Amino acid sequence: MESVLSVALVLGGLIFFHELGHFAVARLFGIGVVTFSLGFGPKLFGFTRGATRYVLSAIPLGGYVQLAAQDPNDEAPEGFDPKTFFRLRPAWQRMLVVAAGPGFNFILAWLIFWVLFFAHGRLEVLPVIGQVQTDSPAEAAGILPEDRVLSIDGLEVRRWDDLAGTVRQSGEKPVTLVIERAGGRVSVTLTPRLRVTKNIFGEEERVPLLGIVSAGKTVSVPLTVDSSAKEALTRTWEVVVMTLQGMLKLVQRAVPLDNLGGPIMIAQMVSQQAAEGLANVLALAAVISINLGILNLLPIPVLDGGHILFFTLESVLRRPVSQRWQQITTRVGLAFLIGLMALALYNDLQRIFV
Repeated sequence: MESVLSVALVLGGLIFFHELGHFAVARLFGIGVVTFSLGFGPKLFGFTRGATRYVLSAIPLGGYVQLAAQDPNDEAPEGFDPKTFFRLRPAWQRMLVVAAGPGFNFILAWLIFWVLFFAHGRLEVLPVIGQVQTDSPAEAAGILPEDRVLSIDGLEVRRWDDLAGTVRQSGEKPVTLVIERAGGRVSVTLTPRLRVTKNIFGEEERVPLLGIVSAGKTVSVPLTVDSSAKEALTRTWEVVVMTLQGMLKLVQRAVPLDNLGGPIMIAQMVSQQAAEGLANVLALAAVISINLGILNLLPIPVLDGGHILFFTLESVLRRPVSQRWQQITTRVGLAFLIGLMALALYNDLQRIFV
C-alpha cells in the first residue's frame, strides 16, 4: 500500500506541477481557464470556482488545462469575455503559456534538490582506496587498500572525483600521489594505463586508469541556503545534460532500445526508492520531473514542444500555420508517441516476465 501511495503521489505531484505551470501563466496574462483537471478515469472530486472547473480523477497518469477558446475551431465558452480567449492572444503569450508546463517541471526539480542539499548536505565519496587491481600501475607502485590520497601532482584531493578527473586529464603521463597510510605520508609516482571500460550508457571507451577502486566511504558536507540553491542548480543542469545525452544515444542506437522504460518501470523505481526513505523518493521525483520537462519540449505535435514550434513559425511567418498542416503533423506525432509508448510498455513487460 505504501508503494502504491508513493507512486500515486510522485506521478500525481509531477503532473499537477506541470499543469500548474500552464494554469499560472495563463492566469498571469488574463487568459480564461475553463477546466483544470488532474488525472483521468472516474471523477473523484470536482468543484467550480469563478468560471473555472477543477477536477480530480482516479488515475494520476495525466492531466490537462483547458483554456478559453483554445483552438481556432472552439466555440466561445459561456462566461468568458472575448478578451480572455487564448486563440486571440499574441503568439509569444501563447508560447509562454505552453512552455510554462515543462518550465515548472525544471523548477520543481531544482526546488527538490535545494531542499535535499540543505537538509542532508552534499554527499562526497572520500579518496580512500578500497581495492588495488592485479597487474595494475597502482599495484606496481605499492599502493595498498585503505590508503587515502591527499594530493595528485601537488593538487589537493578532497573527494574521489578530484582524483579520477585529474587522472583522466593526465592521459598516460606519470602522476605523483601523496598518500596517507597508518598515520604517515607516502609519495609514489606511477603512470596511468589505458584500459577499455564502459561508460554510464554502456559504450566502450579507452581511458587512463591507475587500477584502484574506491572504498565507497562518504562524508556529508553541510551547505547553507545559498550554497544549497547553487548546488541544486548544478545538479539540475547535470541531469538535463545526461538526459539529453541518453536520448541522443537512443537515436544513434548506441544505447539499445530495450533500455527504454514506461510507467511500469517508473512505478517500480519509485517503489524501490520508497523502501529506502523519503529522501530517495524525492531525488527520483526530481529526476523524473526533469525527464518529463524535456520530453514535453520535444518539437513533436501533440506535445508542448510541438505547439511551441507552431507558435514560433507563426511569429516568423506572421501568420498561423495552416490547420491542414497542423492536423497532418499532429496525427504523425500522435502515431509516433503511441508507438513509443507501446515500445516502452513492451520493454516493461519483458523485464517482468522474461
